[in-house]
Amino acid sequence: MTEVLRRGRASLAFSFFAQGAAFALLVTRIPAIQNRYEVSDALLPVFLAAVPILAGVGSVSTEQLVKRIPPSRVLRWSQPVVLLALLGVGAGRGMAELGVALAVFGLAVGALDASMNMLGVSLQRTYGRSIMLSFHAVYSLGGIVGASLAWVGAHWHLALWVSYLPVVAVLLPAVLVGSRWYVDRGAAGAGEEDGKAADAGSGDGGTGVVFKVLLPLCLVMTFAYIGDSTVSNWSAKYLQDVLGSSEQLATVPYNVYMVTTLLGRAIGDFGVRRFGAAAVVRVGALVAAAGFAVVAVAPGAWVGMLGFTLVGLGLCVLVPQTFAAAGRLFPGASDAAIARLNIFNYVGFLIGSPLVGALGDAWTYRGAMVVPMVLVLVTLVYARSFAAQPDRYGGGHERPRTADVGRGSNGL
Repeated sequence: MTEVLRRGRASLAFSFFAQGAAFALLVTRIPAIQNRYEVSDALLPVFLAAVPILAGVGSVSTEQLVKRIPPSRVLRWSQPVVLLALLGVGAGRGMAELGVALAVFGLAVGALDASMNMLGVSLQRTYGRSIMLSFHAVYSLGGIVGASLAWVGAHWHLALWVSYLPVVAVLLPAVLVGSRWYVDRGAAGAGEEDGKAADAGSGDGGTGVVFKVLLPLCLVMTFAYIGDSTVSNWSAKYLQDVLGSSEQLATVPYNVYMVTTLLGRAIGDFGVRRFGAAAVVRVGALVAAAGFAVVAVAPGAWVGMLGFTLVGLGLCVLVPQTFAAAGRLFPGASDAAIARLNIFNYVGFLIGSPLVGALGDAWTYRGAMVVPMVLVLVTLVYARSFAAQPDRYGGGHERPRTADVGRGSNGL
């Protein structure tokens, strides 16, 4: 059974990696996509907003799907659709084809994000210790690889489909083969009894999701993605227009942000095991808020980059721990809780960039950076929602288990 869990963990980690790479290849080539299809500046935001909106629809649909089929099956077939839709974005010839490809991408990515995190939370429960951050660390690694490949494509002026085809050709068969080893909740035997025992203290009687209980986590997810989209969409412009950096230097903060996100998530599980999830979330919120404060008052570009680095180190722990907390709060209905929580990923993404842009135009971009800082600090109010319920993952708090699954293995 230990080998089943190790294979399940490795295959799911590869799924996170593939999704990180695919998403980065899409968002980092938006200017090239706009040029290829001659999408006007006025119409571009409509296309970009449609993806997270449809992803939210996909996440809601997944909540209903997993009542009939296991999350592993949703993931097994949604991930190839995402990859093929990415290729469709690069290979289309007209705006209608672009619209269809982006619509399919959005719907499939919502199902993919929800089902991936469902499997991650159920595996963490089976392991009996924090491993959720490691999955999101691999997602960050995939994002770095995807962004690097996108840079190569842009540098060599490759057609979009030429950039995308080799990636899809490698990842598509790999994720299909890896999907054979996904582990659904209860499939491993271990953890099944834990889930039943936990149901009694879940606050929902194991029968459903109480939205009032889930709401604090929904707000944290939204605030985290407002912060993330601020860095993704405005860091380069902020350094160049506000802090006077060169165009080349202005491209550095997002890359540094991704690397620090990877590093923070790679070591974050150890912090959760040692100090508990609530403490890690509090520290992450404080570090991210401090980073936005540094950005807001930075006298020059290098100090600004330091601020964005701190933002990455702080924000990186919030999203994985929010999914994990939903699993702990609703052990008998974790799939439904995660599907609903995942919607607020896209809500934050939709709100963040326009909010900062509007405040920057109406006020100042320095002042606009205070808004995500305050929202991240609000996370401290809801940190108690991350505390262990009947079980707590980590050293000194880990519930008794038959074996230390995965210890000493090469698993992620």
